[in-house]
Amino acid sequence: MTIFHENTVILQGILNNRYNQQNKINMKKITVLLLSATLILSGCSSWSKTAKGGLLGGGAGAALGAGIGVLIGGDAQSAAIGAAIGAGVGGGAGAIIGNRMDKKAEELAAIEAAKVETITDVNGLDGIKVTFDSGILFGFNSSNLNDTSKETLKKFADTMKDMEQTDITIYGHTDNVGTAQANERVSARRADAVAAYLNSCGMSKDRIITKGMSFNMPVASNDTEEGRAQNRRVEIYITANEEMVKEAAAGI
Repeated sequence: MTIFHENTVILQGILNNRYNQQNKINMKKITVLLLSATLILSGCSSWSKTAKGGLLGGGAGAALGAGIGVLIGGDAQSAAIGAAIGAGVGGGAGAIIGNRMDKKAEELAAIEAAKVETITDVNGLDGIKVTFDSGILFGFNSSNLNDTSKETLKKFADTMKDMEQTDITIYGHTDNVGTAQANERVSARRADAVAAYLNSCGMSKDRIITKGMSFNMPVASNDTEEGRAQNRRVEIYITANEEMVKEAAAGI
């Protein structure tokens, strides 16, 4: 269910940014669509992202995009726009992007204290999620980066220097100790602190989005200290931007 969770996070961000003035969306129906994509991918768990990118960069991405287009706009035009988003990246281009993400994930996995996972965005394109334990990055209830965390993030920024055609989304997460409002502030400050330091390391702030999630998206139970420790984290999502899509479509 990991990929389903990642798709939901990315999709919610896109919808919040681009369609927040439109009618309420039936998230149960979107969940069904994302679950369908998850089932496709879970049945291909041994595939590389190159192979998955080739599959989802073609017809599957168009189908998912069309379905989401219907839910967003409720008409054929919205379905056509959604399908265009998904189908705009053909199977060959999806495979190229998948190959680039494969190689970059291997490089990022060499960073100590970084948990690297593969994701698939709503358009069926491959991406990377890097998770850092907040206990490594920050002191308790603090958003100040320590020297060790700065060294870790510097390695991340250096590794990403040859892959500028990506968008970077940073989510801060907390456990459930304290109020939702307090944890939202802490999680947002932590995401912002990571973004600011990456920017100081040469990563353009124009490609970075941050969001504090408070304790709304736990990955473990908050009933135990071990679970709460897992929930205190910073997640960095790396996804292809428009420039990378164009390059891949051109075979670059």
